[in-house]
Amino acid sequence: MTDSSTDSSTDIAGDTTGSFFRQPRAVWAVAFACVIAFMGIGLVDPILKPIADQLDATPSQVSLLFTSYMAVMGLAMLVTGVVSTRIGAKRTLILGLALIIVFSALAGMSDTIGAIVGFRAGWGLGNALFIATALATIVMSARGSTAQAIILFEAALGLGIATGPLLGGVLGSISWRAPFIGVAVLMSIALVATAILLPRTPPVGRRTSLADPFRALRYPGLLTIALTALFYNMGFFTLLAFTPFPLDMTAHQVGFIFFGWGVLLAITSVWVAPVLQHRFGSIPTVLVSLTLFGLDLVAMAVWTDHKEVLVVGVVIAGAFLGVNNTVITEAVMGAAPVERPVASSAYSFVRFSGGAVAPWAAGRLGEEVSVHAPFWMGAAAVGVAILILAFGRRYVDGSRSPAAHSRAEGELVAVADAG
Repeated sequence: MTDSSTDSSTDIAGDTTGSFFRQPRAVWAVAFACVIAFMGIGLVDPILKPIADQLDATPSQVSLLFTSYMAVMGLAMLVTGVVSTRIGAKRTLILGLALIIVFSALAGMSDTIGAIVGFRAGWGLGNALFIATALATIVMSARGSTAQAIILFEAALGLGIATGPLLGGVLGSISWRAPFIGVAVLMSIALVATAILLPRTPPVGRRTSLADPFRALRYPGLLTIALTALFYNMGFFTLLAFTPFPLDMTAHQVGFIFFGWGVLLAITSVWVAPVLQHRFGSIPTVLVSLTLFGLDLVAMAVWTDHKEVLVVGVVIAGAFLGVNNTVITEAVMGAAPVERPVASSAYSFVRFSGGAVAPWAAGRLGEEVSVHAPFWMGAAAVGVAILILAFGRRYVDGSRSPAAHSRAEGELVAVADAG
């Protein structure tokens, strides 16, 4: 692997036509599993209203499917490093996949909203173990620069988020249970592929502790990025969890709308984000994309009663979020002089808190205030994210540590070589 201590804008805008697509089979196996794992985020969008109608639940109750999932995922991010450094990356990935299979199947067989919410929490635990380890595994195993590996991870994320609503809409038109069972089947395929194609990865290097992610957050650069992500995730998950209710469309229609959103997210995260970052720099790129996303939510708040505005607002939001996700994820890798898995765990723990709070809060605001209120809340949260990054940018700009990058890179390569 190439040294990652060079400037991020140079790395991420580098050659992506050579070694980028000539990756080991193990990388593609993990990337495929990532696609299926990220399907779970948007999968339930098209079936939120059908679940509410058939199980006699309110929007805020149904939104707990996101809240339990994201809350447990965020908390579990604190232990992913502890687990993977003790049992190895491959076993951690397989454990995460197995948990997703079990809990998604149980959710599909449930008859009450409380049971589904509970099983979604277990699903979140499995996703945390898998996703955090998958990012580190792709970074350590992929050919090319670290930034190129992150683009590959973000491409899997975008493809999964794009196809999740589409699959949810198609299967949801049959039954609201079908998407959950479909994920269990697809994840079983991903588990077999990972078990066969990923080399053995025994635990090596320093064993991390539960305190490591909290220590990492003492670095202002990482804390600034994490808090920025917390608040923009509130806007993101407001759009994701609440929009299906004012849209009031069939599962198939909602699935296609969010499919368009996911396609734009995937395209901008892989091809547009590197160009913008190389030309304008990381912080200006994120600030502009967040500003545009916030204005998008404002438009949705003003014209909530116009379905065509909501449809356009959802789809174009994918473009802004795709740029933002890629640039911020790459920035996290160099935001503190700590190992990348530790930085990722700390960052994910903070940002998923926004994803946990927003769906429930949006549902309650929609029920008790007005259908416009959730989008105003999301826009305000994105505004806070912009202010945090604007005032804390000096910490992010000065936080990159070549020595720390080289040390972390060496540990990741050692894990790959041990396989």
